[in-house]
Amino acid sequence: MSDKRSPWREPMVWLVVALPAVAVIGGITMVIVSNRAGNIDAVRDDVQRTAQIQTTDLGPDERARQLGLGAVFRIAKDGVQVFPASGTFERAQTLHLVLQHPNRGEEDLKVDLKPDELGWSAPLEVDGRHDWSLQLTSATGDWRLRGRLPRGQQAAHLGSSLAAQ
Repeated sequence: MSDKRSPWREPMVWLVVALPAVAVIGGITMVIVSNRAGNIDAVRDDVQRTAQIQTTDLGPDERARQLGLGAVFRIAKDGVQVFPASGTFERAQTLHLVLQHPNRGEEDLKVDLKPDELGWSAPLEVDGRHDWSLQLTSATGDWRLRGRLPRGQQAAHLGSSLAAQ
């Protein structure tokens, strides 16, 4: 009597078949997920690419540093507010605010802030369930302040992205 077992009852056969199958399924899944996400660039700046070097215009950041500009962003009941914290702002001008979603560019929020008695404000509903990258610019775009609003917080500091020297 022969004690011959089926090859499918051997654990080594399952490893030889299952491991490549799982790798192929995982690879196909990753291709599908990456195609659905699209090509979302996390940086809103106009970036020039030459070979493997990326460059952007830091002139507005440098101008904000030279002017010593700083501001406080706050979520209020009826919208958002920005208060000047340092430097000399032109108080009569409208400011542009962009709230960047951390990974979905289609959910970015853009608003023009109108001057009020304490700073600038605009009606806007902000989802506090995730972080936001903040960018505040003058109407002419000659200076730029940046900041980060962590999840669940109601206020953030905005300043030049270039360190003071």
